[in-house]
Amino acid sequence: MAARVYITGAAGAGTSTLGRALADRLGVPFLDTDDFYWAPTEPPFTTKRPVAERLALIAAAQLGQGDHGGWVLAGSCDGWGDEAIEGTDLIVYISTPAPVRLSRIRRREAERWGDRIKPGGDMERQHAQFIKWAAGYEDPYFSGRSLARHLAWLVGRDEPVIELDGTTPVDEMVQEVLARLAH
Repeated sequence: MAARVYITGAAGAGTSTLGRALADRLGVPFLDTDDFYWAPTEPPFTTKRPVAERLALIAAAQLGQGDHGGWVLAGSCDGWGDEAIEGTDLIVYISTPAPVRLSRIRRREAERWGDRIKPGGDMERQHAQFIKWAAGYEDPYFSGRSLARHLAWLVGRDEPVIELDGTTPVDEMVQEVLARLAH
């Protein structure tokens, strides 16, 4: 099945995890918005690429799939990337409780960066700021990626949208998405 699926939600919701599993199941490329949003720097995740550059990189990655090829794009591109999801067959929004999300982020970041995020590490401050930012998702007055902003963006979409519970096992979420795509 050559589907084009966009998966979004809060940081730590499970968008990349579902995206990789779904792309593997569909036999299509997996694209993560972070790979396009952030310029490669050391330390990482400190410099945003210009929007036009992000969109060009995503388009190039999608172009290799042709008009009938599929892909799974996961992450957040609301507010800057509508062009990147044109032709999407399905938008999947993953809702995951904050304590679960923050636990996942802490575990993932510890595995990825180790001592670099611990006290005295070169990424300690960056990690603390990221956790604080991710914890603000449910705050209706938060100016970054937020639940209110996501929900308002989703309501305005023409594409079909489904919401999944991010605490559901990944295999079950893949089945729900496949069932929706089959309709």
